Amino acid sequence: MGRRGGRGGQRMKNSIRVGLAGCGDISHFIAMLARLNPRITFAACAAPGEGHASSFARRHGIRRSFLDYREMIAETPLDAVYLAVPHDLHGPMMLDALERGLHVLCEKPVARTLDEALGVSARARHTGLKVGVNYQYRYDYGCHALAGAGRIGALGELYHGRCNLAWHRDEKYFSGGTWRASLAASGGGTLLIHASHILDILLWSFPSRPVRVQAMIARRRFADVEVEDLAMGAIELTNGSLVQVSSSMIAVPEQPVSIELYGSKGTGLYSGTDYTSRLEFRGARVKRKKPPVRGIHPLSRSLEAFRQWITGGAAYLTPIEESLPVLAVIEAMYRSARTGNKEPVDDRYLEFLRESG
Repeated sequence: MGRRGGRGGQRMKNSIRVGLAGCGDISHFIAMLARLNPRITFAACAAPGEGHASSFARRHGIRRSFLDYREMIAETPLDAVYLAVPHDLHGPMMLDALERGLHVLCEKPVARTLDEALGVSARARHTGLKVGVNYQYRYDYGCHALAGAGRIGALGELYHGRCNLAWHRDEKYFSGGTWRASLAASGGGTLLIHASHILDILLWSFPSRPVRVQAMIARRRFADVEVEDLAMGAIELTNGSLVQVSSSMIAVPEQPVSIELYGSKGTGLYSGTDYTSRLEFRGARVKRKKPPVRGIHPLSRSLEAFRQWITGGAAYLTPIEESLPVLAVIEAMYRSARTGNKEPVDDRYLEFLRESG
């Protein structure tokens, strides 16, 4: 398949060749999981810094390495790129890939701002290429079943929901990736980088869309950075339901994330870590729906689903347009934290959601 995938030896049907940009922690997990999937090959990787990409390539059996991302996509036969780079690079790199005729799987958030994300969405629509955002919690068994129960009404009318992320990061988190401390490079702190995963699940669970928010953010431990290490907020939906979110990178010790749904017929309670999760339904009997693909981890399922999507199979659960609501909400929450007022959620993303479905 693919627009640039014709050279080389015999290839398995519907296999894809992917170029990887950014060789940090998440890329190591992705590369290891990809080696378990015979239909996904990381053909090249790119990262600035002498020896960084070449060392990554040797460790993961990747044939080619580059210092420059544009050289990688220009010189390597590829079907898609996977981006795990600082957030300010997401938009330019996605646009470069689309110009080369490549599909894209980008780490969350899709961009620092809704304006950036809408620009990429419009370009993807124009080219007909596919852009996915790796909100892999949608492929977690518990999260998928919880959101499914909310969406089909198994818990009755949903009145409110709540999600809490209490993680722990030390100074190495910022010294090992200095872009995370910069508001210009990252777009935000724990709310955008961490909590967007579980807030995406919570918003996905409700049939109504977000319209207003009120929020507060703080720097309680890391005073020398430009982004928050603590955030809390409330979100009002079109039907009057309320959603709460809290996010911290300063919890001691770190706790499992939690997502809760409260409906007229029952309650759904999820808790999970990177490797284990637990889901309980109370007051209602719910048939648990599984993600549409198999794999040993949500990341591996997300990868396989992306492969199937770009080779003509089932839809991916987080195409770029599905990543826009949570970004619009978080952007409004940052505005609210600055103004001290309730702020409306920018709904320009609805144009793309209507087109997709």
